[in-house]
Amino acid sequence: MTLSIYDTLSRKVKSVTSHTGITTMYCCGPTVYRDAHLGNLRTFLLSDLIRRTIEITGGIVELIQNITDVGHMSEDVLGQDKMLLQAHTEKIDPFEIAHIYEDHFHKDLALLNVRAANKYPRASQSIDLMLAMITELIAGGFAYVGTDNSVYFDATSFPSYGRISGNHLDSLKPGHRYEYSGEGGKKFHADWALWKNAGTRTEMIWDSPWGPGFPGWHIECSAMSMHFLDNHVDVHVGGIDLRFPHHENERAQSNSLAGREIVDLWVHGEHLLFEGRKMSKSSGNVVLLSDVTARGLDPLSVRLCFLENRFRSQMDLTWASIENADATLSKWRKKMAHWGSGSAMRKDSDFLIAVENDLDTPRAIQRIRAVEKSSELSDTDKRSIFIYADKILGLDLARIEVIREISKHQQELLAARMVARNAKRWSDSDKLRSELEATGLEINDVADGQEWQWR
Repeated sequence: MTLSIYDTLSRKVKSVTSHTGITTMYCCGPTVYRDAHLGNLRTFLLSDLIRRTIEITGGIVELIQNITDVGHMSEDVLGQDKMLLQAHTEKIDPFEIAHIYEDHFHKDLALLNVRAANKYPRASQSIDLMLAMITELIAGGFAYVGTDNSVYFDATSFPSYGRISGNHLDSLKPGHRYEYSGEGGKKFHADWALWKNAGTRTEMIWDSPWGPGFPGWHIECSAMSMHFLDNHVDVHVGGIDLRFPHHENERAQSNSLAGREIVDLWVHGEHLLFEGRKMSKSSGNVVLLSDVTARGLDPLSVRLCFLENRFRSQMDLTWASIENADATLSKWRKKMAHWGSGSAMRKDSDFLIAVENDLDTPRAIQRIRAVEKSSELSDTDKRSIFIYADKILGLDLARIEVIREISKHQQELLAARMVARNAKRWSDSDKLRSELEATGLEINDVADGQEWQWR
């Protein structure tokens, strides 16, 4: 088998192919005006999973992931740009805001074992690429200068608009999220801004042939993907919320300029819910990776939770599932240590087939659970299969767990609690539990006594 993934454009599962021997990937990156939440990070784990699966069979991947550090979005506060709003809130230069949150983003990716992209081009450093592309689109009759001196893409010039999302021009109504309000200079309501006239804005603006201004959102991904990946993207990855309008508009821009399909495979990760609600700032339901580590949980427990679900299925994450994943990782690492210390890797076809079949990671996890419990495999074989699987899973399963000893005082409290439980002095038992938890231990009662672990 080769890796096959569901393509949003064709609505079919398609094989990942490479035209040059190197699989080119583009993943829409973060807008760095705040920390990425777990829902955002799920998308970047998706691109990492695809990359690792290609590489484990000897393939080579070139991954580009943009950093949006220019202000052009205003979905949260009407008429106010999010980057500039955050800069004013924190009383810091907007580019400093961008650098702070970009640094946080890279640290989060490292904690999740997401391999670094080959390049992370910043939008602010790619303005010339965007201006050149806009100029070509105007010359080709695909864009025009509006009456407000902003430049717009002519949506009617691209007949196959809507193939990714199903939102065709004849059914679109005026007004949708992610675009600036007050775009009175465009000819058709579904046209979108490639370059916005600065107007009264004085920050984060650049000179252009059409006057001072700043780029629209969609043009940056077209310009960067075509420039850095030589006008062809084998796999384009993003969250499902980018399917429309971002990826529809990006496809129209890129294809119009090239006269052909630029992207072979459009891959989208579904929404993440947290304890039953969509994770978003507007709903007040945002969980960051720092919230996970603050609870003493391994950040890779989040990665395992994601892998236990299909990426193109909506997922409901909970604190209980993260805690269970954390316990599973600890168990597997202890078993790896018990199975030996070798570094040999043994290919497991059942595991690989599951992943290559539209990234069926739940089935792949089931396979390694079966390996763990198998009475037919030796400890050496189990360890070598786990090492192989971890090349894709990225869970750091060979990590040697540091066993933290409990103090003499904690030992005494545990012993006293066992005496109280055996004597059915439940109030004393509860009091001792509280004292133990205050020292950093988590106590679980089991049929034959009690178990503890560091919180």
